[in-house]
Parts: sequence; C-alpha cells; structure tokens
Amino acid sequence: MTERLNVPLGDGRDYPVILGEGCLEDPAHFDPFIGSQAMVVTNAAVSGLCLERLRQGLVNVTQLDVFEIGDGERFKTVATWSAVLDRLVERRHNRTTTLIALGGGVVGDVAGFAAASYQRGVGLIQVPTTLLAQVDSSVGGKTAVNHATGKNLIGAFYQPRAVVADMGVLRTLPEREFRAGLAEVIKYGVIADSGFFAWLERRIDDLVARQPDALIHAVRRSCEIKAQVVAGDEREQASRAILNFGHTYGHALEALTNYQTFLHGEAVAIGMVMAMHLSERTQRAPAGETERVRTLLAQAGLPIAPTELEPDAMLQAMGMDKKVVDGRIRLVLCHGIGEVSVTAEVPPSEIRTGLLTGL
Repeated sequence: MTERLNVPLGDGRDYPVILGEGCLEDPAHFDPFIGSQAMVVTNAAVSGLCLERLRQGLVNVTQLDVFEIGDGERFKTVATWSAVLDRLVERRHNRTTTLIALGGGVVGDVAGFAAASYQRGVGLIQVPTTLLAQVDSSVGGKTAVNHATGKNLIGAFYQPRAVVADMGVLRTLPEREFRAGLAEVIKYGVIADSGFFAWLERRIDDLVARQPDALIHAVRRSCEIKAQVVAGDEREQASRAILNFGHTYGHALEALTNYQTFLHGEAVAIGMVMAMHLSERTQRAPAGETERVRTLLAQAGLPIAPTELEPDAMLQAMGMDKKVVDGRIRLVLCHGIGEVSVTAEVPPSEIRTGLLTGL
C-alpha cells in the first residue's frame, strides 16, 4: 500500500512524494518520470541492500548505469560531484537521461547538483533510504556540495520529478542513523505544528522502536509540512528559511569538527537546543519550552550538547552560513512550540553569551 503527497510548485512542475512499503520494486512509480537512459548514484552500503530491488522498478530502462560515491559527509565535495559528471560523459548520457539518487542526504545532494549541472539540467528522481532524507533533504529541491569553509556553499535549487520513499528500507538503518533522522521529524513539530509535537511526545518510544503505524504517520506529516513550506517559498527568499531551525548552529558544529564527529541530525539536535535557549533568553519563547524540546530529543536518543564548545570559533563558523545577510547572522528562533520566525536582529555578543551559558 502506498500514499502520494503532492509538492505544488505550479507551472507544471508539481511532483509526487510516494510513500509506502515495496515502492522500489514497482515500475509504476518510475515509468512516468523516466526515459530509456538513466544512471543510479548510490554508495556501496546502500547498493548492497537496495540496488537489486531498485533494478526491478527500472526494468523498462534500456541503458542503466550505476555510479558509487563514498559514504559520508566528507565525500560531499566538488571532486565527488565532478566524478559523477565524468561518468555521465564517459557513458555518453544525453539530455534525456535521468539521475536516480539512491541513498541518504549526501547521495541526494551530490546527484541532485549533478542533475542540475549536466547539460544544463537533466531528470532527477530522489529515492531516499534514510529517515532524515525521506523527511527532509529529498523534498524541496535543495542540492549542494560542501566547501572547506562551510556546508552546502556550492549548489543549486533543482526539483526532482518524483520522490519515491520505501518505508521498508528504514528497517535496515543502523540505530544511530535512524535516531539522527528523528531530529528533523521533531523539528517539524517545533516550527509548524504543536499538535504534531505533542503526538511525538506521546509516541516517541514507538518511533524509536520503528513501529510501522507511528513511522508512517511521522514521515507523512513531516513531508506534508515540508511540501507546504516549499510551495510557498521555493527558493528560500522568505518563509522557507524556517526549515533551517537549529541548522545555523548545527552546520557550524559539523564544519568545526570536519564532519567527523556528528551525523547531520545529531548536529541539528544540538542546534535546536541552542536555538531554543536563545529564544527563551531573548524572551521570545515561553519558559519551559526549551525543556520540552530537550526532553524529546533526549528520549529519541539524540545529543543535546557538544562535549566541547569554543564560542568564538562557533561564531566565526556561523558567519559563513548561507543565510548570513550583510554580515548579520540570521537565526530561526521559536515563539512557542509550533511557531518560529527568522531574525537577524540578535547581536553577535548575545549569540556568544548564549553559547557560553545556554547549554
């Protein structure tokens, strides 16, 4: 059984998010969005678990190539992106080809940026295999690779033709990877839906246990919120920035630790706690809301504080964030569970004080 959500972009660019068990093997989920030529971008770990299943769904593709990239954030680089383009040229892919991103957020970002770049844009299908990718990075059209000075500094907005999220693959995720994905799920409750956040507080143990009914509801509601936000601001000119709640802090933590210490979701979890503390400190969020977020993240098995933190280094790294405007750090701060806003009005001295005292 599958469900379909729509990402309503208009101009004939709407696309479906297909959720369910067994999606990978069904050609009906791929044939409408693909031609005779395609290349799967994946990594060795995912390939061993999912590639043969995906081949069944791509049975009508005449030329199907596979290119494996390294596993992990440290491979989300210009060099990896360039290697994908080299393989497309080597295998003589043309403008009618489709790139299929089979993997987590790194695979999706690299393949998406390659699709945006190759011959000025070719087809893209996202097939996310991690919880984090299913609820976040596969939907919305953000594609990028990292630069040595910051995360996601080189990229493009490029929407897929479809997102095919097979819930069954989540059973194969390592525990740490799965829990990292829960950070983004929790984020959606904080930024847009207090009722969903309350549901997460009641069902977090079921989610950690990967109970199918809880998991399907969490993924579906997360994708609904993401699709609604993206439809209202596709290129992040205004309201879409709320999706970055916790990310300015989190991206800085990832960059400062050379992407070796935290999974993305873990860094975002810590970043959300930092953002909540600053929200309370600046009297935006009511007292007690930070503790609710901290408690839920901890119940999900996520870190809520870094072992070491150098405030000045954090501030410098946050200053390289893409959301910085005219030298001012833009933050997403909370006004109470379910409501956030974007501000560039918090002085760096206040942010630094928060880094010293907030955790």
